[in-house]
Amino acid sequence: MRITYIEPQNGYKKKSRGGLSLAGLSGIPVIILKEGTRRETGKEAQKRNIQAAKAVADAIRSTLGPKGTDKMLISSSGDAIITNDGATILREMDIEHPVAKMIVEVAKAQDDEIGDGTTTAVIIAAELLKGAEGLIDQGVHPTVIVSGFKQARIKAQEYLEGLSIDVSGNKEMLIKIAETAMTGKGIDVLGNKLSKIVVDAAIAVTDNKRIDLEESVKIVKIPGGSLDDSLINYGIVIEKDRLHPEMPKKVENARIMLLEGSLELKKFSSDAKITITEAKNLASFKEGEEKILREQVEAISKAGANVVFCQKGIGLTAQHYLTKYGILAARRVKEEEMQMLAKATGARIVGDVLQVSNKDLGEAALVEERKIGKDKNMIFVEGCKDAKAVSIILHGVSEQFLDEIERAFEDALNVVLDVILSGKIVPGGGAPEIMIAEKLRQYASTFSGREQLAIRAFANATEAIPFGLAENAGFDPVDAIVALRSKHSHGLNNYGIGMDDGEPRDMMALGVVEPLKVKIQAIKSATEASTMVLRVDDVIAAKREEFKTKPGQSPHDYTRPPMPPMM
Repeated sequence: MRITYIEPQNGYKKKSRGGLSLAGLSGIPVIILKEGTRRETGKEAQKRNIQAAKAVADAIRSTLGPKGTDKMLISSSGDAIITNDGATILREMDIEHPVAKMIVEVAKAQDDEIGDGTTTAVIIAAELLKGAEGLIDQGVHPTVIVSGFKQARIKAQEYLEGLSIDVSGNKEMLIKIAETAMTGKGIDVLGNKLSKIVVDAAIAVTDNKRIDLEESVKIVKIPGGSLDDSLINYGIVIEKDRLHPEMPKKVENARIMLLEGSLELKKFSSDAKITITEAKNLASFKEGEEKILREQVEAISKAGANVVFCQKGIGLTAQHYLTKYGILAARRVKEEEMQMLAKATGARIVGDVLQVSNKDLGEAALVEERKIGKDKNMIFVEGCKDAKAVSIILHGVSEQFLDEIERAFEDALNVVLDVILSGKIVPGGGAPEIMIAEKLRQYASTFSGREQLAIRAFANATEAIPFGLAENAGFDPVDAIVALRSKHSHGLNNYGIGMDDGEPRDMMALGVVEPLKVKIQAIKSATEASTMVLRVDDVIAAKREEFKTKPGQSPHDYTRPPMPPMM
C-alpha cells in the first residue's frame, strides 16, 4: 500500500487514502508501508474481526450439550478424528485468520487451566462480539462496551458464587459431576460405572492440591472387548515385554526396583584402544566384565528385589543373571512411566545398583506379563498400597471410539479434581446462564449511561448456552428460554432445560451439576477474548512472500534449497 502525503497550497493538511497526513513535503510521495501491504481501520476492521470470531464459534456450536452432534476431522494424511470435544476440534482445525487464532488460544487456555468448558467459553465470546457489533453500529464506542463487559463479568461471578453449594467430601455428588461431564459421548448406558472409575482415580491421586493428570493417571486403550470391561488399576501398566522367556511371567508380592541407569557394559569411545597380547588375557578381560554384571545383579537380589524396571539398557549377560535369580525385568522404560511407577509403588529411582537397599524398593500385590491382542504384551503392576498414580484400562470396539472415550475421561477427571479442590458446584442444564442473564438485566437498569447497553448485551450473550442446549436437543429454543425465564423470575434458580422434553427441570434434583470453577473460568475467558478483539481497530497485514522458482526449476518443486557448504 502506498500512502501519499500532499501539502496543499492553502497550507491545510490533506488526508491521504490511508487516513494520515504530513505537511511540508511539496507533494512528494512518502511510502511508510511496503507495497502490497493490506490495511483495514475503524469499523471495517472490527467487523471483520468479529466475523472471524463468530465463525470459530459456529464450527463447534452444534457440539454443545448431551445431545450435541459430532465432527469428523480429516487431516492432510487422511487420518480421521470423530469427536464432539470442543478443545480437540479447535486444536485440530487449520485456522489462518489471526483473530480466529486468538479465540482458539483463549479456548486452549481454558482447557489447560480447567480441563472443560471450552465450547461454552467460545460460544459466549462470539455472542458478546455479536452484541458488541450491534452497539458499534448504534454509535457506542468500543471502550464503553469493554467497560460494560468487565463490570458485567464481575457481577456474573458474584451471582455464580451465590448460586453454588459446597459438596466437600460428598462422593455421590462427585459421581454425578463426572456423569454430567461424560454425557453425550456415546456412553450414557454405562455412565454411572465409568463415572465411579473416574472418581476413584481422582480421589486416589489427589493430594489436596492441583496435580498434573498426565503424571498421575495413565489411560491404557485396549481395542477389543466391551466398554463394560473397563476398570481402574491401582498401579501402572507398562507396554513392554519381559526380557527373557525364562524369566517369571507372574510375580506375587512383588518387590520392585526402579533403575535409572543401565545393566550393560559401557561402550568404549571410537578412539579407545585396548592391547591384549595373549589369549588368556582376553579371557580374563571378558571374565572381569561378567564379574561386574554378576555383582550388580547379586546386589539387586540381595536387596530383595524380584522385579526390575530399567530406564536404559540391559545387556545379554545381565539378562542371564537376572533370569538365574528369578527376577522379572523390563528395559527402556520411559522416564514418565518410571516416575508414575515410583508414585504408585513407593519405590525410589536409584542410579547405582551396588548402593541399593531394601528401603529403596516399591511394593505391588502382583506384577504380570499379559498378552493383549494377537502380538502385543504388557506388564501389569497391580494392587499398590496408597498408590498416587493409577491406570485406567479402557476396552472398546475401535481405536476411534477409544480415542473419544479417552477425551471424555480426561474432561471428567479434570472437573472432578476441580470440585475436590474447590468443593463447590452449580446446577447444569443452562440454569446458571439464565440466572446470570436475569440478574444482569436488573443490574443494567442501575446505569444511566451507555454502559447499560453493554451489560444488557452481556446478559443476552449468556443465554446462548441454554438456547444452544435446547436447539441441539431438537426443541424449540425460544419456548425453552421463555419457560426458563418464567421459573427464574419466581426465584427457582436451579431450573434448567430437561433433555427429555425440553421443559424446565430442577437440575440439582436430577443430579445434573457442574463445577463452579468451570463456569467462572468460562465467563472470564469469554470476556477476555471478546474485549481483546474489540480493542483492535487497525489491522495492517504484510504482503505474503511467494515462492520464487530458480531458472529451470518447476513451480511445483517446493523442496528446500541445498545448504551452503560449511567453511
